[in-house]
Amino acid sequence: MKIVVIGGSGLIGRHLTAELSRQEHEAIAASPSSGVNALTGEGLAGVLAGADIVVDVSNSPSFEDAAVLDFFERSGRNLLTAEREAGVKHHVALSIVGTDRLRGNGYFRAKVAQEGLVKASGIPFTIVRATQFFEFVATIAEGSVDGTRLVVPNADFQPIAAADVAAALADVALAPPRNATIEIAGPDRLPFRDFVAHWIASTGDRREVRADRAARYFGAELDKGSLVPEHAEAARLGPTRFESWLAST
Repeated sequence: MKIVVIGGSGLIGRHLTAELSRQEHEAIAASPSSGVNALTGEGLAGVLAGADIVVDVSNSPSFEDAAVLDFFERSGRNLLTAEREAGVKHHVALSIVGTDRLRGNGYFRAKVAQEGLVKASGIPFTIVRATQFFEFVATIAEGSVDGTRLVVPNADFQPIAAADVAAALADVALAPPRNATIEIAGPDRLPFRDFVAHWIASTGDRREVRADRAARYFGAELDKGSLVPEHAEAARLGPTRFESWLAST
């Protein structure tokens, strides 16, 4: 099958395109660097011609509230319109666990808007909500510095390896559309502090990592379960453990 990966040059897109190619599908990595820009519509008609499936893993270059909302709304509309015209049979969108529970963050609000466009498009779809990636823990740690220590939310965390996200997306894309939302996460649900402390220790950093109920997650206030699957019993869990991933990086 011909499968177009929108955002194919990014972290998840590279893993996903490689996985689909290994399974002998025609996997096309579409991004501005390859002449395909969903934000402007440039190149969409050409790359989608004859496509069976589209997987959207694109991301906004800016996380500023207005900019990120504009990105996901404009690119979403352009992409879905082009897919209807091309007769695409399955649209898969990568989203984030907790999007509808974290309205205090503009990025999460923008992902909710993107999900709404997909659901209203009339194209058979599956939305895959993933927990944060292992690869993002360093950024989280850097954003948690408070003087000589790191202060993180007092909440649970269940991150997942990017390669495991790509494997899940490949399986979802090749299966019949669910016209529903599914959740994927890493194998271990632990306090937020544990993951951050483990990561900084792996770099030789000896600073204290403290959990605080008042700490925000990129502006959003968290409850204990805000960042973990809402339906834990139904979530697909990736096989890679954080310790194994750290040892391999």
